Amino acid sequence: MTAAPDYDWLYARTRAGRDRGPESARALLDRLGAPDTCFASIRVVGTNGKGSTCAMLEAGLLAAGIRAGRFTSPHLQRYEERVRVKGQELAPTRTAAFIEWAKEHAPDAAFFDLTLALAAQVFAEGGVEVAVMEAGVGGVSDATQALRNVRAVALTNVDLDHVAALGPTLRDIARDKAQAARPGVPLLTTATGEALEVVREVAAGVGAPLCTPQTHPALFALPHPPRLAGAHQQANAALAAATLRTLGHGQGVEAALNAAHPARLERFEVGGKTVLLDGAHNPHAARALAASVPRADVLLFGNLARKDTAATLAPLLAVAPLRVFTAPGDLATPPEDLAGEYGGQAIPRPPEALAHALALTPPGGTLLVTGSLYLAGTVRDLLMSS
Repeated sequence: MTAAPDYDWLYARTRAGRDRGPESARALLDRLGAPDTCFASIRVVGTNGKGSTCAMLEAGLLAAGIRAGRFTSPHLQRYEERVRVKGQELAPTRTAAFIEWAKEHAPDAAFFDLTLALAAQVFAEGGVEVAVMEAGVGGVSDATQALRNVRAVALTNVDLDHVAALGPTLRDIARDKAQAARPGVPLLTTATGEALEVVREVAAGVGAPLCTPQTHPALFALPHPPRLAGAHQQANAALAAATLRTLGHGQGVEAALNAAHPARLERFEVGGKTVLLDGAHNPHAARALAASVPRADVLLFGNLARKDTAATLAPLLAVAPLRVFTAPGDLATPPEDLAGEYGGQAIPRPPEALAHALALTPPGGTLLVTGSLYLAGTVRDLLMSS
């Protein structure tokens, strides 16, 4: 029998590679024989909506008859969700083999660089024609900037997040993300306002053809709303549709609009009660979520301490009168602190927190679970196994 992947070793690499980024990622890819040169890439960057846009792009490419790959992060329930070929997740045995290689040949590499390299190698081995590649943090500073053979860059939106890594202002963040642009490669975006001004400036300086809903309305037009719930998904769907059409795969737009993606306003029915599960984890995403779900009976919230908790919670506090706070991992904001400041109950372990939140939800009522993709993954596991 093949040994199970040594996930503990791999996850510990999140503390490795302090100089992570395009240079270290490029060195690792070259050590593997530059597998990223064997397929075309669509890079997806932005503050929010990257995962949904990637899911729609993948669905559209597959429907257009393209042998497609998809690289996303983070995962919800299984590490292998991060790497898909023709809609199928990576086999754990392949993860195990790569980890053993990495222990010997790249023991100091960073987690994200390793996962990116694994994806590129799998895509090359699997004959992938076009891979949808989600950036981790930022654009020019992200490891995915190392990829060669990029055919399009899709920028979803820009808002304040990861300020320690990308800069303190919206313009700083927009510039880092926009600098994913490449000469002669289409840069498509649904960004607005000040961020769009920066994107225009960067695109002109780089020589990247810029496509927006204003400059190319037909590219971004949708025949109907996407399957994914929430008004914010309209922009993600328009970006996916425009990217597919730009690359000559417009026949895949209908499939893109019908794509599903877990933990994006995902609905579960539990004992006559509705559970809405969403991975919103920053202020921009929380505002979009609150606009889509203006009223719920109970809020179950947990987030990571490094996030802007106050600004993320602000639009959600008016959604539900009852709140339960929990901890989606060791690096979470202490739920006791949240309960003390915002009112509600602190139940550190998510299983007990979910059970209590459901008990507080009246028959026919709605429980909203959000604050972190890590919490969403844990709760999704619990809901699917109940």
